[in-house]
Formats: sequence, structure tokens, C-alpha cells
Amino acid sequence: MPKKEKIICNTVITTGAVVGGSAAMGGVFVGGAVGTAGAAALTSGLAAVGAVVGGGMVAGMAVLTVAPIAGAALTYGIFKLYKKLSLKK
Repeated sequence: MPKKEKIICNTVITTGAVVGGSAAMGGVFVGGAVGTAGAAALTSGLAAVGAVVGGGMVAGMAVLTVAPIAGAALTYGIFKLYKKLSLKK
């Protein structure tokens, strides 16, 4: 893989990971109980995110772990598809 293409690929993957992680953390803050601060807000936020997949705080932590990986994988897949389709032209 040429150096320029490797830089673009790494940028795409990093962008996907940042977007996925930011969305997951946003879910924790939005899901947190209103009027709480610190550990109580994080606890209720993690529980709210975990409830989406049928669990609690531990499931919420798993969702937060998977989100950046999924975002990176998705953007990498889109990058490879774009590259494949652009070579056919």
C-alpha cells in the first residue's frame, strides 16, 4: 500500500473510532439521571446504555468498548468499498 493511501486509510479508521466513541459517551451522558453528579451520573448512564442490550452497567461498559471498534470497522469497510468501486471506473 502506498504511503499516501496508508495515511488516508489510518485517518479514516481513526475518524470512525472517534465518532463511535463520542456517540457512545454521549449516550452515557444523555442516559444519566437528571440532577445527579459524578459517579451517580456515570452509573445511571452506563445502566441506561446497558439496558438497550438487556443488561446493566457491565453491559453498558461492553457497549462503550464495542462502539469505537465498530465505528472504525465500518469506516474502513466504506473506504475499501469506495476504493474498489473507484478502480472499476
